[in-house]
Order: sequence, then structure tokens, then C-alpha cells
Amino acid sequence: MQPDFEQLWNALPQPALLIDGSDRIAEMNAAAQDFLAASLSQLRGRPIRRYVGETSPVMELLAQARQGRGSLAQYNIDLGWAERPPQLVDLVAAPLHESDGAILLTIQARSMAEKMDRRMSHRSAARSVAGLAAMLAHEIKNPLAGISGAAQLLAMSLPDSERELTDLICGETARIGALIDDVERFGDIPPVTRRPVNLHDVIDRARRSAEAGFASHVRFIEEFDPSLPPTAGDADQLMQVMLNLIKNAAEATPEIGGVIALSTSYRTGLKLALPGGGHEGLPLQVTVSDNGRGVPEELRHDIFEPFVSSKTVGSGLGLALVSKIVSEHGGVVECDSRPGWTSFRLLLPVWDARRHASGGDVADREPG
Repeated sequence: MQPDFEQLWNALPQPALLIDGSDRIAEMNAAAQDFLAASLSQLRGRPIRRYVGETSPVMELLAQARQGRGSLAQYNIDLGWAERPPQLVDLVAAPLHESDGAILLTIQARSMAEKMDRRMSHRSAARSVAGLAAMLAHEIKNPLAGISGAAQLLAMSLPDSERELTDLICGETARIGALIDDVERFGDIPPVTRRPVNLHDVIDRARRSAEAGFASHVRFIEEFDPSLPPTAGDADQLMQVMLNLIKNAAEATPEIGGVIALSTSYRTGLKLALPGGGHEGLPLQVTVSDNGRGVPEELRHDIFEPFVSSKTVGSGLGLALVSKIVSEHGGVVECDSRPGWTSFRLLLPVWDARRHASGGDVADREPG
């Protein structure tokens, strides 16, 4: 027996509302009725502005979606409904063509909204680490070299049986020196020189480099959109992003049976609605997935922060570096993880020759 439309509609896990051309509520699925604590019979035919308010971002989003040609997303919205306190959500408005202005409005509570909010905190943290790097290099590396040199000289005057402590000193100073080098590299990323970049070329270079080294035990699966347009950015920096993500995935996978999936896609029509009007398009999606152990629950909200890591070795700067570079490219990086499957997604803008030739912003901005 084939499920009918009503069964499919009510099986959707996301709250979804059908708003007609007069901004009245025409339909709601079961998830929306639960989320809004109201039945369809109560709300059908009523203006949505009565519940969200005339000045709500929801009303602006509906108007922008009708003016555009595709879906619009707006993140980090405090959605108030009737007398209920506001809740942080992200919204997607998809116009239904040939339906007199009807809009499908979907709601996602505290998912992408939090990610976008953390995007800005990641950028702030990255700047703080960059400033810390200069201080560390000057204040610590020079005396550290002196300590290491003194320990090596001391070791030369000792028999092999008594060099355990000097070897420990040399090993630890080398480890601290390597950490400071990582922090320095984090702070030394040059400004992005934006040129058209073929993401498939970047991914291919990163995969071949990984297969020859740290990911030699992994089986790669690729699923690419052959018509993917170029992004705007720096190929070498994006190569560093891909290497870090693949290395992170390879280290999480088992020695036997490890799988890393690389994919690209174009998210047609999906744009961020910016405060004050205009859109920022991030239609290019690159996904790196692995069948490893997953990101621990307690780290998922902070995984892109500097020095956060579940590994016993390393500086904890790899994913922070990814976030910093992607942010400087005007993009977003997301992580979804569960035991046995973890995905990191990059959302990036498309290269626009006219805009970048005139020195425009990397974001795909269009008037509202």
C-alpha cells in the first residue's frame, strides 16, 4: 500500500506550515502542531502575523521568498508565537510555483541557528589565538631552545644509563616547540586572494596526498556533482582545509575497514537572508564523512574551538584552522556526528567574475 500525501506530510520530522498568498495558515503537519502547541483546526485560515507579529522576521522572509526564484533560509531567529516566549530557530521559506504566492515554511529549532552563532565566536577565538601566537614565539621559543640545548650538553657528560631525565627534558621541549609552531602557523594565514577555484581539483589533490601517507589504510568513496561551478577563494588554503578534514577522518577510522566518503553538491536556490535585506548565497557543498568512532557528545558544541580535541596527541588546532579558513572565505563549516558516521560539511559561495573583478565581497549578495 502506497502512503498517501497526508501520511507523508505528517511523517515529516520538521515542523512545516503551508502559508497561502495572503499570509494565512493553510496547512500544518503534525510536527508543527506539536512545536506550536496548537491544532490545525485552531489556526487554519488565520493570518500568521497574528501569532508572530507584524514586524517579525518571518514576515520579511515570506515577502523575500515571493520576490525570489528559490528557497530562502534565515538563521538565528528569535521566533515568538502568540504568548509563548521566543525560541531560537532557523527558518526555510520555499515558494510553491503556480500556487498564487503560497510558501512552504519549515522550522528547525536550535540547529543551524546555533552553528551560525558559533561561527562568529570561532572567528573571534581564531583572532585571539593568532595574537597569542606572536607572544608565544617571542617569549617562549627562545628560552625553550636554551633549555633544550642545556639538556643536550648535560646528556653528553652522562653515561647512557643516567640519561633518562635529560631525554625526558629534550622530548618535552621538542613537543612544546612543535605546539608553538602549530600555533604560529595558525596565526600566519595570509588574507584570502580570491580567484576561481575548482573544488574537485582541490579535493583530488588532497585525497592523493592523503592516500600516499596518513590515509593509506582507508578506502575512499567519491560522489561528485560534475557541473559544480568554481568557488571564490585561495586554492592552497582550501587544500589545507581538505587535508585537515581528511586527516581528522582518517585518524578516527579503524585500521581495518576504514571508509572516508567525499562528496560535492549544489544546493539550488538556498540563500541566507541577511539582516536589512539582501541574500548571501552558499550553494556549494563539500562533505567529508567517515565511519569512525564519532565526536564525543561533550565536544560537539566546541569542536571548532582552538585546543579542543578528543585525541591524546596533537595541538587541537586542526578543526579550528578549518573553521578560520572557511570563515575567511565567507563560508560555513558544520559537523554532524553519531557513533559510526561523522560528516563535516563546507558551505561555500560561487565565484562571480563580475563582482570579484570589481572588488566585491566574497559573499553572493543580492538586493532583497
